[in-house]
Formats: sequence, structure tokens, C-alpha cells
Amino acid sequence: MGGVVGLKGTDGAIILREAIKKGAGPVSPKRGKEFLSILSEKQGISLFVAEGRMGADIARELGLEFVPINSVGSETTRMDTVRIARSMLDHGIDVLVFVGGDGTAKDVLEAVGDNVTVLGVPAGVKVYSSVFAINPRTAANIVLEFQNGGTETVKGEVLDIDESEFRKGHLAISLKGYLLIPQRGGLIQNPKVPSVASDTEDMETIADYFEQELIDPGTVYVLGPGLTVDRIATRLGVTKKTLLGVDVVRGDGTILGLDVSEAQILPLVKDSKARIIVSPIGGQGFFLGRGNQQISPGVIRSVGVDDLVIVATKNKIGMLWPRRLLVDSGDADLDESLRGYRRIIIGYREEMMIKIE
Repeated sequence: MGGVVGLKGTDGAIILREAIKKGAGPVSPKRGKEFLSILSEKQGISLFVAEGRMGADIARELGLEFVPINSVGSETTRMDTVRIARSMLDHGIDVLVFVGGDGTAKDVLEAVGDNVTVLGVPAGVKVYSSVFAINPRTAANIVLEFQNGGTETVKGEVLDIDESEFRKGHLAISLKGYLLIPQRGGLIQNPKVPSVASDTEDMETIADYFEQELIDPGTVYVLGPGLTVDRIATRLGVTKKTLLGVDVVRGDGTILGLDVSEAQILPLVKDSKARIIVSPIGGQGFFLGRGNQQISPGVIRSVGVDDLVIVATKNKIGMLWPRRLLVDSGDADLDESLRGYRRIIIGYREEMMIKIE
């Protein structure tokens, strides 16, 4: 829930209340509904679903038959996740699907260990673990393949970060353990890989190119997270960019907002000439929908997809396998409009055509 309001996660009751106060709404129900709506078209799957807002409400809305598991209150906590996941094991399930981010993956790991195959549907701010499908639709397809016996299992990393440090601009990732996941290359996201020292020169050349060719004093620039965009920010006069957040600056050096939310970005780009600058997550390839949800479908439509600029070092592109970039904005129509081949800035007057899926 914390993504669009710039809170970088909602682990803990205090941060959750702050997210709600800022206007955040739940993301998991929409993502869960997208996942279950595909399964509803298929036969031969028996569903065991947590009661109430943790799944059963969606299943009933879709008219699905299911076995309800446990009761939940009007407000749920991580312990509900742990309790219900353990109950699922008692019912002899074949695969446990959860909707959330790295924090939820960690809770599921605590509950089930390596006793059952698990698959994550991404719906969090922090989605760095390699236990998630790349989006809800692919998650459903993986489950269907698994049901038909076409998928073996492998170990997937459960990673998590310290949210309090994350909000200070420090990215501290730790390995929490491994979950058994379906082996389905290309449909399961890779774990995040941090930038390395060899990227520095490419970052500077990208920023040089941007400064000389792409900066216009009257244009508003929405700057996504990451070290490469940080180098561009310095050329725009931002001496201390929010490294893991989104900033907005005009080309003449006027800072319009630091560590902004979706609601703060929208009036800054409305009726203005604007550009969005983003860089994909290392190892994963997501340039929208992971860690930069403030740059929402509404923001992108207001600016225009043609003014969405993607920058990446050669090393970051070289680490991607398969060689592609990924988009998971939460808006299927927008994602479809961004798919296909697109030019990516990779150096000084250097661009690469790369496929977006």
C-alpha cells in the first residue's frame, strides 16, 4: 500500500496507518482478483482460500467454488498470514499462492518452510525475492502448468530489506531463506542484483549525454530511483537526490518536489511539458512497478508514454537473462501500450533497442 504515497513499504502498524492517512488503498485485492479470474476460466482446480478480505471475498465475487480456511478480523496482521499458511498445509494443498511483497514472502517462509511449493503474486513495494511471478497473469499460467505436471520445483530466494534504512536512502538486502517454487524460466522474476563499481563510468556518460542533449529549461523532469538517475539529477541541479524515491525538478534547476508521492507529482506535470526518467532494477529488468509506484499509470498517461525515458548501464543490460525489460504498472492496458521494442539510453549518444514484455 505504501508505493504510490512514497512510503516504500508498509511493514508494521504505524507505517500502515500513515499510508492510509496519506490516502493509500489496498493493492493486493486487485492483483488477487486478476490472478483468480484466470483460474476461474479453467476446470480441475480445487481452491482453498483464506476467509474474508484475505481472499474469500474476491473468490465469492468471481463466483468460484472454494473451501474457506480460518476466520479473520476486520484488520489483519502478518500473524494471520502465518496462521492461515500453516492451516493450508493441514489440507494437503499442492501449491500455496500468496499476494504481496517481500514481507509477505518472509511470513510465508516462517509458516511453511520447504514443506510445500509456493508462488508469489507481486503486489508490494519491495519485490526483490525470486519467488514471484512477473505479474498476476503469468502466476495463474504457472499454476495451471504446475497442475498439469509440466513444472518441476527449485529453490527461490526470499530477500527482504530494512524499511527504516530504506526510507533513509540505504538499501540493505538480506537473505531470509528459500522457498520451493515452480521452475518456470522467464515467468518467475530474478532476484535484485545491486550495481557494481564498473557501472560508474557508464552512469557518468549517460548523464553527460542527458546534460548536453536532453535537458530543456522549461521541461519538468520526474526522476525515478536509482544511481544512474541520480547522476542525471546532479546535472539538473539536484545536489541530494532521493536515491530510493522519486523527485521532480524543472530543467532550469528549480526543485519542485523531493521524495514525492503520486498525488504530489500529478499537479506538477499536469498541462506541462514533462519527461519521466527511470532505470530498470538490476538483475530483474523491471522499469515500472517495482519500487517506483509513485510513477503511477495516471502520472504516465498525464506525461505521455513517448516522454518516458529509460536509462541503463551496459552492465545492467548485460546481466539480464532473458535479455528484456519488464513492465508491471498494475494497469494492463498501459503495460500493453509499452510492450514491444524501445530505445534505451546506455551511454553517451549510445542507445540500444531492447524488447519490453
